[in-house]
Amino acid sequence: MAANESKKKLSLTTWILVSLVAGIVVGLLFSAIVPTDSPFDLYVIEGIFYVLGQWFIRLMQMLVIPLVFCSIVCGAAAMSDPKLLGKVGLGTIALYLLTTAIAVLIALGLAEVVEPGVGLDLSAVIMADTSSASAEVSMADTLVNIIPTNIIAAMNSGAMLQIIFFALVLGFVLGRLGKKVETVNRFFTQFNTVMMTMINLVLKVAPVGIFCLIVRTFANLGIDGMLPMLKFILTVYGGLFLQLFVVYLILFVLFTRLNPLRFLRKILPVMLFAFSTSSSNATIPLNLETLERKCGVDEKVASFTIPLGATINMDGTAIMQGVAVIFIAQAFGIELSLAALVTVVITAVTASIGTAGVPGVGTIMLAMVFESIGLPAEGVAMIMGVDRILDMGRTAMNVTGDAVVTMCIASLTKTLDRSVFKNADS
Repeated sequence: MAANESKKKLSLTTWILVSLVAGIVVGLLFSAIVPTDSPFDLYVIEGIFYVLGQWFIRLMQMLVIPLVFCSIVCGAAAMSDPKLLGKVGLGTIALYLLTTAIAVLIALGLAEVVEPGVGLDLSAVIMADTSSASAEVSMADTLVNIIPTNIIAAMNSGAMLQIIFFALVLGFVLGRLGKKVETVNRFFTQFNTVMMTMINLVLKVAPVGIFCLIVRTFANLGIDGMLPMLKFILTVYGGLFLQLFVVYLILFVLFTRLNPLRFLRKILPVMLFAFSTSSSNATIPLNLETLERKCGVDEKVASFTIPLGATINMDGTAIMQGVAVIFIAQAFGIELSLAALVTVVITAVTASIGTAGVPGVGTIMLAMVFESIGLPAEGVAMIMGVDRILDMGRTAMNVTGDAVVTMCIASLTKTLDRSVFKNADS
């Protein structure tokens, strides 16, 4: 039976990869042969493919908040020991901030070597309006707003930090009350099982949804839309590559003493899913299932670290910001001082928490970083032109970072079942 389940999982991974590659090929083909605003463009690319892709994203988003809420309640209830909860919480946040800081440093160093902005004259480029991207997010307001005044309103607006806070408090209280509220505990546990079953049903149509999303993206972008920014894009992806194969794997081996290549094989479907959907929140269910069933992470740890990571851990976004800072500075002929570079690191790390849950978070964070060192706001518009391509890679890196930190914390708290991880059939 285990072998059959393995084949089923492998089949899903294969189909996601096939749909991703096929979507890129078909999308670029459509971009080359289909005229803009033609009937085929309007009714097929912007009609059928758009609708099917959005249906898939909405199906995943529909399940995110109830799943996150229930999983954190169950996880916090299981960790009724305040010491264990504190150890997991502080350790998780510390590792998330550490990996984000390293990500920015890698990006700045790589961009200084590659010099992606040298030779590019931005004065000839017609800039778009970026006023909507320069929304200021006060760290003080963010800290105040962690505590919700109305949990129903928080769920309705998708305020993840507020939802996580309320779920943590509720779960902790349920854990302390124990058998007195056994019925309530059983309800959340069973409801969490129902949500995971629904997720498995939605994942069966993932290849179709991913194919439609990728086709439309590349049909609209085309090769011509990528070429002017290709050096910048490749530098960002180079930074993501270093973060994955150097920082994450070293961190993984230091904490877990397990085979990092086996971990990458197990987490590959999660990375492909995140790359295709560009949504950390939509990837939460698959990330949870993979870590618990294939990697042996205890449910009470994963259900805390993964939703939290999807909210505050933005290593991929931090890499994009670091490269973007050097790229725009070089393109405008601006010399950045050491103090400015230090400011970039501090701003990017704090912004990863300060802008959590804000719509268009990547662009807002980038505008904050630019403003902190006095770079032209017009530079944000240049980055926005290829944001969809960058978003795919940085989201995949964000969720991989969540998984690595979760494995580290599980090993640190001795809640990692190593036999499950080492089992080839899991």
